[in-house]
Formats: sequence, structure tokens, C-alpha cells
Amino acid sequence: MSEVVHTVSDQVAYLTLNRPEAMNAITPAQRDCLIGLLTEASADPSVRAVVLTGTGRGFCAGADLRGGATANGERVAGDVARTIRLGAQRLIAAVLDCEKPVIAAVNGTAAGLGAHLALACDLVLAAESARFIEVFVRRGLVPDGGGAYLLPRLIGPQRAKELMFFGDALTAMDAERLGLVNRVVPEGELEKTAREWAQRLATGPTRALALTKQLVNASLDGDRTTAFAAEAAAQEINMTTEDAQEGVASFVQRRSPEYRGR
Repeated sequence: MSEVVHTVSDQVAYLTLNRPEAMNAITPAQRDCLIGLLTEASADPSVRAVVLTGTGRGFCAGADLRGGATANGERVAGDVARTIRLGAQRLIAAVLDCEKPVIAAVNGTAAGLGAHLALACDLVLAAESARFIEVFVRRGLVPDGGGAYLLPRLIGPQRAKELMFFGDALTAMDAERLGLVNRVVPEGELEKTAREWAQRLATGPTRALALTKQLVNASLDGDRTTAFAAEAAAQEINMTTEDAQEGVASFVQRRSPEYRGR
């Protein structure tokens, strides 16, 4: 049984975490598979959107710690930091750096690294039963997987600290209210809604979406001058694409554009 089910339909790559017995807690092999598939989707012109979801009751319960270092094992200085850099951080970066829009379809509990995996996506859909948990503090741990980077940018430092300090479960509706989730849908409509959103994105101007994603993500870390310069450069690059020329032509000709992702 594959730990990550990978299918492509109508120019959308569907990546499904498939360890329902473990609430889709991520193993190192599963993490590396996801990174590889996201990298492939980013470079594949036939893929124009990505949907990330899970099977069973959980979206992702975080990193599977059962195969990690034990408390009795000898730990060498630098091992933990290296593991985080090459593991959780590399996974989150693969989502943030993917040149195609990534939709999280959160079908159940998203805890720890699983919550950050969802929040790193460009759009987040959640089933009514979904829960988001900053579980690290319950284990006496510091948040990893980019949590302290992502959360303050999404909801501000005070709210982020509240979630990280207490580790309380956040319902899907509360997550939507805070701005962590784009939309909450009934259980039976999650897959359908994710497919509809992804297909809309897959028929859009793919390179323009990639450049827009890059601009928005980078804007949170830079000043206005840098952001404006990046915006002008992105527009310059985008105007050389076939889709941009089609968009302008369709407007002039008063017809619907037909984007090809080029």
C-alpha cells in the first residue's frame, strides 16, 4: 500500500496521505515522497494545480516519532537541528516554493507538522470535523516545520502565541474566523469543492499564478521598495507569456480567455 496516493486528473495533481491507521502521521519516507511529488508538479507543464488531502479521520497528525531517536540513544550536538532542516522545514518549503497553486483539503485533525503542512498551502478548505492543533507545547517542544514563521503572518503574533502556548484544539469554524481557513464545508462536500477550486485554478494563467504566489509570499518579509520592484519585475516576466497575451487579446476582442498554462 502506497503511503502517498498520487493521481493526475484534468491537469490537477492529487496527493493523498494514506496512513489512516496512524492518522496520517508522516514518516521520513512519506515526507520525502511528498517533497519529490511537489517538486515534480512544480516543474511539470501538464500539472497546473495541486490538491493535498488525507484518508480516514485525520488530515495529518504530525511527524511520526516512533521511528526517531529515543531518549536512551546518544545524541550528537547538531543532530536535532539538522533533522529539522532536512525534514520538516524542507517539506514546508516544498509547498511554499511549488510553482503551482496548492490547495489543502483538510478532512480531519491537522496537528503539529500536519497543521503547518495545511497552513503552508495557498488555499485551505476544511471539513466541518477538521481540527487544528499546535500540539508541540503538550510534549514540551518548540514548534517546528515553520510554525513560528507561518502563524504570525496569518493571524498576528498575539493569536499565534495563544495557539502555541496553550496547544488547544481549534475547530474548523474557529480557524475560519481567525483567517487560517478559506472555507469550511460539510464532510460530503470537501472532495467536490476541492476538485472544483483546483479545476478553476488549472484553467487559469499558470505562470501568472506562480508569480503572484511568489510576490505575496515574499511581500511578508520585505519592505515596500523591494516589494514594488519585485512586482514590476514579475509583470515584465509575465507579459512575455502566451497566457498574458491571450488575456489581453480576449479582453480587446470581448471573449472569454483560453489559458494554456504557457
